[in-house]
Amino acid sequence: MTLITMQTGDRFVATSAEIFQRYGLTLEVGHDFGAYCDMLAQVRPDHKLGAPYDPERHSLDAKTAFWIVGRTAAGDIVHTQALRMLNLNAMSVGEYFTTHFREFPPSVPDLDLNRSRFRAGPGAKRMHGTVAYHGEFWIAPGADSLRGQGMSCVLGRYGFWQAIQHWDPDHIIAFMTKAIAFKGLAERTGWMHTQPSALRWFLKGNDVPIEGFMAYMDREDLHYVLELPLADLVALAA
Repeated sequence: MTLITMQTGDRFVATSAEIFQRYGLTLEVGHDFGAYCDMLAQVRPDHKLGAPYDPERHSLDAKTAFWIVGRTAAGDIVHTQALRMLNLNAMSVGEYFTTHFREFPPSVPDLDLNRSRFRAGPGAKRMHGTVAYHGEFWIAPGADSLRGQGMSCVLGRYGFWQAIQHWDPDHIIAFMTKAIAFKGLAERTGWMHTQPSALRWFLKGNDVPIEGFMAYMDREDLHYVLELPLADLVALAA
């Protein structure tokens, strides 16, 4: 097992703390997904909470899941993300999602789950062990938004760092639409590997599918990403 060094952790925490302070951003980590739902209802009333994080469907607690909420100095919520551990029951990630992908749908109405499908790529077939699922990544739009400032580089890595502090998983994965992947979100947030055509979601009455990418990393990838000079990445991404 690869252990993250205190030097690496300290460097990331110190640099990210300076950046968050510069932008007046405070991050809160919590485990009560009922409270998270209430916060979403206020700040993103048109957003449907992702099914993997629905406390009415899953038993989520401090051992299995957490959310991150970013607030401005005025207390406004401008960022969210969430992570949870998956129970693979000794299956590979590819085997697990071949059976369970319908439990991880995009937050859009009128999905035709019968026509939708998951395709396991080579990376998914190789992944075994403890796996964290990452989702709910959002940065508020607007004239004073953190978007376009390079903050996704820091916020994505903050989620990775928290995943290591909570679980130090063997792997971490996420799904994103093709449109978002092509805008470079995976690269900006620090994902080192992506699989195109992992998912095809169909809407009822529509024959054009929503294509999904799977982003993924193993433990060594996570630690490597957190060792990269963070300030340089923010400057380049902005």
